[in-house]
Amino acid sequence: MEDPRGDTLGRGTEITLFLKEDAGEFLSHQQLGEMVKRYSEFITFPIYLQKSHEEKFEVPVDDEDDYEDEDEDADDSEDDDLEVEDEDDDEDDEPATRTETRKVWEWVRMNDQSAIWQRPKEDITDDEYQKFYKALSKDTDDAASWIHFRAEGEIEFKSIMYIPSKAPFDQYDNYYGTNSAMRLYVRKVLITDEFEDLLPRYLNFIKGVVDSDDMPLNVSRETLQQHKILKVMGKKLVRKCLEMLRKMAENSVGDVDEDEDADGDALDEAVDKYAAFWEQYGKNIKLGVIEDSSNRSKLSKLLRFKSSKSGDKILSLEEYVENMKDWQEDIYYIAGESVEQVEKSPMLEKLNKKGVEVLYLIDPIDEYTVQNLPEFDGKKLMSVTKEGLIFGDEDPDVARKRDAIYKDTFEPLTSFLAGEYGDKIEKIEISTRIENSPSILVTSQFGYSANMERIMKSQAFSDTQKSQYLVSKKTMEINPRHPLVIELNSLVEDSPDDQRTIDVAWMLYDTALSTSGFQIEDVEEFSGRMMRIMAQAINVESLELAPELEISADDEDEDEDEDNLDDEDEAEDEKGEEL
Repeated sequence: MEDPRGDTLGRGTEITLFLKEDAGEFLSHQQLGEMVKRYSEFITFPIYLQKSHEEKFEVPVDDEDDYEDEDEDADDSEDDDLEVEDEDDDEDDEPATRTETRKVWEWVRMNDQSAIWQRPKEDITDDEYQKFYKALSKDTDDAASWIHFRAEGEIEFKSIMYIPSKAPFDQYDNYYGTNSAMRLYVRKVLITDEFEDLLPRYLNFIKGVVDSDDMPLNVSRETLQQHKILKVMGKKLVRKCLEMLRKMAENSVGDVDEDEDADGDALDEAVDKYAAFWEQYGKNIKLGVIEDSSNRSKLSKLLRFKSSKSGDKILSLEEYVENMKDWQEDIYYIAGESVEQVEKSPMLEKLNKKGVEVLYLIDPIDEYTVQNLPEFDGKKLMSVTKEGLIFGDEDPDVARKRDAIYKDTFEPLTSFLAGEYGDKIEKIEISTRIENSPSILVTSQFGYSANMERIMKSQAFSDTQKSQYLVSKKTMEINPRHPLVIELNSLVEDSPDDQRTIDVAWMLYDTALSTSGFQIEDVEEFSGRMMRIMAQAINVESLELAPELEISADDEDEDEDEDNLDDEDEAEDEKGEEL
């Protein structure tokens, strides 16, 4: 649109744009406003756009309109004059008006937001940071935390990064197709906000800006992806993000021992702050441990889990190591569907008796994370559901002699069970981890655990044949002090071919399979064994069905006649009682 006032600047540069016929959309004031807001929102020089809006005005009614109204209502005017006589006739009548709508044009500044990242962070208040975050992200909630810094060295840039207080509902729906939410500016001019390499995928929830003076304004998106400056910038941004998360985690724990007079409300608020972050973005940190090997050590300190002693709170690996027993050499964990399930596992019986803390991995991604984190602070992460679990509080010589005695005593049972189970069980050993249960099933160190088998079978495109080589052979561990195991050993010595002995042996396998988290493979065989054992428990000699009742039509008529006679006798008795 041509300015009707003419050239009012008197200086500067006038730019005239000629649009093609198919580019008429850029003449829209709304489209122009969005483009200015997107690319030049933080330019220092003011940018104005002429916009129009409608306003309502009250205008006086002309005399001609009064005459027309009088001619149209001539018949009614006399009656109206007679009927309507106001008491305030002496006062001056207000002039008649009507409402009109007009289009009003005005110049509106489009870049009223200031680039606060250019200012020293000491001069910026928290309210200004929150206001800038809401303008940047279009979020109505305040940010959970932020970091404002200036990078110097090989390249120089300024940046502000925010952590939103709530994750979007589709945070993980398109995880591998979501780009970073950071905006790249060059001298306050937006270059792009669609990145693949500036921040890794697991930090895609970070929102903010980064402004560099070392990059040219005319850099294209294609060359930007291979730009050396961008790669260096990305490493520094990741380091600052992890520093922000580390400070949040450290402040959440609080220095209670060092500062006993600390405000309890403030401490609870700090603890809740990182707990709230973990609830929203904990899965991102776990994905970072899997994907980012260079920062795995830093990310491992941000991990949080529930444990057998943490109650409703979450526990860091550093806190777990501090609470370890003096003789404890490994970090113990157990994976399952829920806290209620894993805390009832027979795998924890010996550990609970010894007072050893165990981490609960109840998120499906937890086992993938632990597989990429073999150790923490020099301590190996050991699953209590796999073989090779050794406690450091026992004398090796004593344990070796005891195991040798148990092995000789229960050699008939272990040999019998190995023959019965066949390829379902790789080996049978004397257990050192169970206290009250008769037996459990554990897997090898490098194979799938029971929880991982469940997860893999639940995948929509899973192929059991291709993943069969990862399904490890199971090892049965028996409790040599349990009365069922002792009695079964006697049965094997006395009557190994008896069906009762075979059924009890398989029931030992079935119960171990179920309590260890595996699925029962042959349900029909399992139900048959259960019915035979129930029959023996209640002294049922045979499981054959009883013959069906044979009832003829005559028998049915006789039964009906007898019922009718009984009803008549009852009726007569009732009448006699009434008389």
